[in-house]
Amino acid sequence: MKKNITTSLVAGLLLATNLYSNETTNLNEIVITSATKSQQKLKDITSSVDVITSEDIESRKFKTVAEALQTLAGVQVSPSGGIGQQTSVFLRGMDSNKTLVLIDGIRYNDPSGNGANFEHLMINDIERIEVIKGAQSSIWGADASAGVINIITKSAQKGTSGSASFEYGRYDSKIAKANISHKTDDFDAKLGVVRVDTSGFSAMSPKSSKAKDYEKDGYENTTINTKLGYNFDENNRISTSYEFIDSKVDIDGYDTFYNPDPNNTDTAKTKTHLANVTYENRNDIALSKVYTNYTDIKREYTDGTSKYKGSINEYGVNTNIDYLNSTSNLVLGADYKKFENKANIDKEYNNKAIFISNTNKFFDDKTIITEALRYDKYSDFDNKTTGKIGLKQYIVDDLNISTNYGTGYNIPSTFQLYDASSGNINLKPEKTKTYDVGVEYKGFSVTYFNTKIEDLINWIWTGPGSYDGMNQNVEGKSRFKGVEVAYKNSIIDDIFLNLNYTRLSAKNKDEQEFGRRPNDKVGFGVDYYGLKDFHFNINGEYIGERYDFNNKQGAKTGNYTIWNTLVDYDINKNFSTYVKLDNILNKDYQIVDGYATSQRAAFVGLKASF
Repeated sequence: MKKNITTSLVAGLLLATNLYSNETTNLNEIVITSATKSQQKLKDITSSVDVITSEDIESRKFKTVAEALQTLAGVQVSPSGGIGQQTSVFLRGMDSNKTLVLIDGIRYNDPSGNGANFEHLMINDIERIEVIKGAQSSIWGADASAGVINIITKSAQKGTSGSASFEYGRYDSKIAKANISHKTDDFDAKLGVVRVDTSGFSAMSPKSSKAKDYEKDGYENTTINTKLGYNFDENNRISTSYEFIDSKVDIDGYDTFYNPDPNNTDTAKTKTHLANVTYENRNDIALSKVYTNYTDIKREYTDGTSKYKGSINEYGVNTNIDYLNSTSNLVLGADYKKFENKANIDKEYNNKAIFISNTNKFFDDKTIITEALRYDKYSDFDNKTTGKIGLKQYIVDDLNISTNYGTGYNIPSTFQLYDASSGNINLKPEKTKTYDVGVEYKGFSVTYFNTKIEDLINWIWTGPGSYDGMNQNVEGKSRFKGVEVAYKNSIIDDIFLNLNYTRLSAKNKDEQEFGRRPNDKVGFGVDYYGLKDFHFNINGEYIGERYDFNNKQGAKTGNYTIWNTLVDYDINKNFSTYVKLDNILNKDYQIVDGYATSQRAAFVGLKASF
């Protein structure tokens, strides 16, 4: 059955490539900022990149960034319960602490935790989400050995504009959003606010029972995002941004004897501050930036768990130079970062780095070559040089092949080293080598990827309790390899198709599989715009075989298909409404063993714009 599913999907994708619209051209014109730390059109980037646009977000009415990421090939999101519960994101099989997450260029990874807190990233006024796959340490340093996820919020548009929306649905879920912006020739300002409040359902739910049998685990989130900018003249600009995320979630856990406790009434609170100030100078030769970023994340729990407080202070400068009649681009930069874990551990380290990135286009821009090199000096770890090289060759305008090779270096976080329950002071940094080869044609793409990690840092279950484990270096070289197939384009004027398939092999040197990563994943979505002012969407995913722990240990999850749908209607140029239905067939499934997922749930929303 699995073979038939895969064969049918690939055959359908190949057939779809015979159909074409302007959508592919429009996507290629999107400007990406996180691949080389310079602005480049998607068509000029050699790296394997996925982009979730504001149009994608609007057409699917995503609530969270994690929900949007799950629709991409090569990405697996694993929440431990409903909205607001702890969430892991595996990028090409590599876990969250190997992926650098940025919000408007500011680091969101938690220095006191184990990667980014994806569960608290709500959708509001996002321009695009860039997902750069493969080792990006040569551009961004540590934390980017799997790739980079850059969330870019919208900037102010000329004049004054704004919007407000409200959604209500099952589990007494309420989401309110408001955005306003103003821009003149010299000054621009934008403010966005989102409020999420839901009663939720029990995070824990042993397989022999139902989530509705236990107390509800609610969630509250208030996110504020603001941007300000001032142009001194046409060559000089200063800008600042600030994001504040205040969340509270009811959590479940285990009792003293490691028995699941779905009726636990403890809570967890997280407060996140992200701030940036950037000065830009543009002249006939280069665009130069001097910037400072600040990250502060505080977490506290009522179950007796220690408080956590992590911060990052970052200072940097980079210069972007176009040369050879703008067919080539050179980026030079240096940065300094200080990482602190202040509350329960009181540890810190710093990092100084210099980097260079270069892109050349030859033969009427048909051949594109990118190289990058970075040297990092760490206060507490060995210094490291990382690099990458990429090539994209256009055979004809709509057909190209690309390949990339890169190295990564991922140092253990203070949480992985010193946490009271799972820390290990003997951890060594990870060393990564990765390459991929891909082909694209009119919205259709196939990519093969292969990553080797030496001394992989992984939480190893030691039993007998579900919390019994610690962070350890996996001996030898672990390998993450597979194939991503995707198609995203219109097949006729009124129908847009979005399909993807991922085949993943994630194993250690002894060929033992890592847990919580499905071998097969299929995503699908169809949009219909044939009726005036209406939009219809049906979407879903198939998840193949998956086990909760390494070496096919623990519960067997996966082998399920989820269907969702929505309808939206433009009442007039200022008002629109929609109805969304998740898990249409009311499928009973678990992503993480012992943790519940939503039953069939309906939501209705209204949006006003001016």
